[in-house]
Amino acid sequence: MHRILNNTKGDRWIWLIVILLSVISLLAVYSSVGTLAFKQGKGVEIILMKHVLMIVGGIALMYFSHKLDYRYYAGISKVMMIVTIPLLLYTLVFGSHINNASRWIAIPGTGLSFQTSDLAKLALITYLARTLSRKQENIKNVKESFLPIMGSVCVVFILIALANLSTALMLFGVSILLLIIGRISIRQIAITCAAGFILLLGVIFLGPRRHTYVSRMKVFMHPELAKADKSFQSDHAKIAIATGGLFGKGPGNSTERNYLPESYSDEIYAIIVEEYGLVGGVIVVGIYVFLLYRCIKIITKAPKAFGALLACGLSFSLTIQAFANMAVAVGLGPVTGVPLPLVSMGGTSILFTSIAFGIILSVSKDIEEPKKDKTIKEDNAGPNKIIVGEIRTA
Repeated sequence: MHRILNNTKGDRWIWLIVILLSVISLLAVYSSVGTLAFKQGKGVEIILMKHVLMIVGGIALMYFSHKLDYRYYAGISKVMMIVTIPLLLYTLVFGSHINNASRWIAIPGTGLSFQTSDLAKLALITYLARTLSRKQENIKNVKESFLPIMGSVCVVFILIALANLSTALMLFGVSILLLIIGRISIRQIAITCAAGFILLLGVIFLGPRRHTYVSRMKVFMHPELAKADKSFQSDHAKIAIATGGLFGKGPGNSTERNYLPESYSDEIYAIIVEEYGLVGGVIVVGIYVFLLYRCIKIITKAPKAFGALLACGLSFSLTIQAFANMAVAVGLGPVTGVPLPLVSMGGTSILFTSIAFGIILSVSKDIEEPKKDKTIKEDNAGPNKIIVGEIRTA
């Protein structure tokens, strides 16, 4: 264990954030899976142990991905994009239908389901960071730079949006942010946004889940007119938050966990506030804000454009997802299927989130531990070598 700790590099604060979120996740999931355990005819401890294994597996993946030099992910990104697009297509046609959406591929023999949009987020952000950093000399060239970038963003957006609009919109927003930082012209960014808006309208009014999307927007905009079954989830999330008070009901004392669907996933923040009160809710928000702060420091200090863009895309993707989840819980947005990163019980989503953290740590490792080139001169009086200075290189 001591040897492993000595080999953990990168931003120590991010490691601490991961540990804190993992502990919060264990407490919140253990408290909220009672209804799920009853439906499945299993003990709560069995489900919790499965979640513990996912967290341990995620930390292991984060460790190994942070040990790999982040520059290797530039080459891996092309392979990931080649694999991702067929997988997204396969998911839409042959994927498992859960909660009226085809977002998952069942992994045979494991009892796990793999959400392909998690891989797509990682693949697209890595690919954009690689392409933008390598095309800087001719970044304004439409044929060589803009079309491949716009094409990849729009294709991934539409393939995810058909089954998971909220995730697609967040990923599209992160992509636009990367295009701005990557010095794509305002005109080309406007064209990309226009194309995305047209695709968005098509998904909302013509897509296979158009009725769900329209219904959720109506419930959010006019909750007083919504039927009880339509606003059930958002209503009980608000009840959980309202009854939490300042310090909450205490660990394991939630009552709304018995009514909230996906209380261990999409609505886990409402359970946290109910049990730990406003204080607990603010602490969770503060952890994600601090994560964003540490990632911004990494971005500004990264010596290479690829590392800065990679850390930027992944960090904003994680934090935007976190704030979106919490916004839905407190009624600031329509119901979505977005989990709280590293807190919600989400199977393979924990693993991909952990890999994203590992890549960010790999970039920070290049900053925290710069190579030292020591200038050595010999003393004229003897053979002893004297270190007269040191030069830091990126």
